[in-house]
Amino acid sequence: MPIKAVIFDYGGVLIHMVDETPRQQLAERWHVPLEEIYSLVFKGPTALPASRGELTTAQHWSYVLTNLHIPPAERPLFIRQFWSADDLNGEVVTFIRSLRPRYKVALLSNAFDDLRQELKERWQVTDIFDDIVISAEVGVAKPSPHIYRLALSRLGVQPSEAVFVDDMPENVAGARAVGMQAIQFQDFRQMKQELRKLQVHSDHTLPPHSPNKD
Repeated sequence: MPIKAVIFDYGGVLIHMVDETPRQQLAERWHVPLEEIYSLVFKGPTALPASRGELTTAQHWSYVLTNLHIPPAERPLFIRQFWSADDLNGEVVTFIRSLRPRYKVALLSNAFDDLRQELKERWQVTDIFDDIVISAEVGVAKPSPHIYRLALSRLGVQPSEAVFVDDMPENVAGARAVGMQAIQFQDFRQMKQELRKLQVHSDHTLPPHSPNKD
């Protein structure tokens, strides 16, 4: 079947870390290893429940910052500085815009309950998607087959008619397990080339490589 929909992940695909310095500065200021901050934010005991909507974003961050011994008055600044390391992947955003209306385009993210607000207010990209599926809003997270099937159902396409792009191998495997095509994102050019192999074309063209000159 021809591809009718392309579904993108959020972290590591739509946005990416552009400068780790703000997070390194937090680690130095509060005398805690950066790896410990990452572990608490993304893999700590409240992370998965928050990504399934069982805890709020505020509850998750309260646990993280309490365990990092951050005083309450400093917590809003800590959170803002932590996320300031990220920015939109402009090439991916431009590419997504170029896919429509030829293809249905969706976002499928394991994320906390504040993501939709971030997409609308900070990144201003809600208009580039036909649908947005956020794990905290639907109560299930990748790589559960249920969240992929939900995304497909909301787009009105069959698994074989959709491609999923994610940077995490387990989430790519989860998409393939329900019958979708799937690409593990490494960089924009690699993603674009793999989509082309699946006959996904857009009005966006890759810049040619410039030959090296001695």
